Amino acid sequence: MERLLWCFLVLISFSSVSGQTDLHKKAFVFPKETENSYVSLKTQLRTPLKAFTVCLYFYTELARTRSYSIFSYATKQQPNEILIFWSKGRGYIFGVRGKEVFFQSPENTQAPTHICASWESTSGIAELWVNGKPRVRKSLEKGAILGTDASIILGQEQDAFAGGFDRNQCLVGDIGDVNMWDFVLSPEEINAVYLGGTLSPNVLNWQALNYEAKGEVFIKPQLW
Repeated sequence: MERLLWCFLVLISFSSVSGQTDLHKKAFVFPKETENSYVSLKTQLRTPLKAFTVCLYFYTELARTRSYSIFSYATKQQPNEILIFWSKGRGYIFGVRGKEVFFQSPENTQAPTHICASWESTSGIAELWVNGKPRVRKSLEKGAILGTDASIILGQEQDAFAGGFDRNQCLVGDIGDVNMWDFVLSPEEINAVYLGGTLSPNVLNWQALNYEAKGEVFIKPQLW
């Protein structure tokens, strides 16, 4: 009886922490084209977002083949509340509240690529950094406020809240080091993240990640 009680307590203790995982030096791997393989990220946002920075690494061979989703943040009111997307022949799409700006990129993204995307409501300034180098700043949805009831998806682009996936927009490859802050990082801070720093992300933290993987998604050592 005592042994059964001990096992029960152990199971409870594991289940209470199983939602948060330290994925340091790990990556999610999406090995093939599909409409039902993705990772859902959980966050505990309490107040609407008036600014943010998202940084991550991705690795794919799709750049010359077709477009694909990199980061998709949807609410029930707006499926493209935040969108980071690679558009074949155009470059990076950065979307806020359904509005989009383009950032041209001459790089061939068939190599591990680090990006940081930031936005603030007060000025409407959107920034994109690729491998530690900034693109020209753009104006995007000045004065907007982003919802907290978020579905955050890696590997697919949401055309509806937590769904509406299209296999022709899925990511095939690796994604990792996904971190998000509710403020705009400075150029010095972005450079520090690019060089391997963490800076205590307070929305999504790769070293304490709450996630759920669906379909054929694997966790493997990083290739960068």
